[in-house]
Amino acid sequence: MKQIAEPTLVTDRLAALCELVRLRILRMLEAQELAVGEVAKVVQLPQSTVSRHLKVLADGGWLVKRNHGTTMFYKLVLDDLKLPSRALWMTVRDQIGAPAELAEDARRLQAVLAERMTDSQSFFGRVAGEWDQVRGELFGEKFSPVAMLALLDPSWTVADLGCGTGNACGMLAPYVAKVIAIDQSEPMLAAARRRLASCNNAEFVAASIDRLPLENSSVDAAVCLLALHHVEKVEPVLAEMHRVVRPGGVALIVDMVAHDRSQYRHTMGHRHLGFSRSRISELFDSAGFESSRYAELPGEPEARGPSLFVATARKRKK
Repeated sequence: MKQIAEPTLVTDRLAALCELVRLRILRMLEAQELAVGEVAKVVQLPQSTVSRHLKVLADGGWLVKRNHGTTMFYKLVLDDLKLPSRALWMTVRDQIGAPAELAEDARRLQAVLAERMTDSQSFFGRVAGEWDQVRGELFGEKFSPVAMLALLDPSWTVADLGCGTGNACGMLAPYVAKVIAIDQSEPMLAAARRRLASCNNAEFVAASIDRLPLENSSVDAAVCLLALHHVEKVEPVLAEMHRVVRPGGVALIVDMVAHDRSQYRHTMGHRHLGFSRSRISELFDSAGFESSRYAELPGEPEARGPSLFVATARKRKK
């Protein structure tokens, strides 16, 4: 392939690499050819800002461009770089910091590529692709995961620890016998009551999630969605989940994957910067649960927070 024209001074080449976001962009464009909008989704910046960064990198000889219709695609082709720039990039690439941020970029990139595949199938797949589009236009995009809630046992009682405004309870209530919304914040419970005003199977409890006013083995499932990271000591929460769940019952946790956004401690009062797979497994084991599972949830390009996981475990049957 034709080599890219590059600045002759090393200072000029370094100038294009002086911002972390450009290094993140180069890293992803070395792996995958992307359009401006796709890059913007991954790095979560406005397209105008991303366009400026891409122009700097292209003018600096780091990228090749390709038109496809009205869309411009960008790629870092290592073999097309002149030897000095190639050596410089390989040195810089291996020393880029912010590993958590790069991991989030990688997850969002996979989501963007999955979207591209869906779009491509919609364009070229004729019947299958057209059906996806027609179905979305007729029924929306969110009915499938909600419909899957009908798989729940309709006799269950489910406790929602740290229920907040009742989002999860509102989804669960039509499909189970009873939901117990638990939160120590009265304003949150008031919002949950308003949300679930039409539900006759909801109970509201003002309590801390590490000291539940529930009987032993009194619920079939205990869920904790995006609440665990707010608690200083998480072990008592898992112990309480184990205590109130019946033998054979299930505990479910949704929270953030371990990350390095330390500002969340100050801006949102987070006590923990997410949880790793090993940490969740350790917590379940220590609390007495078995058969624990942990899976990262698919990324959404528009989501600005860290990636999420869902983890489940069961209380041993007697």
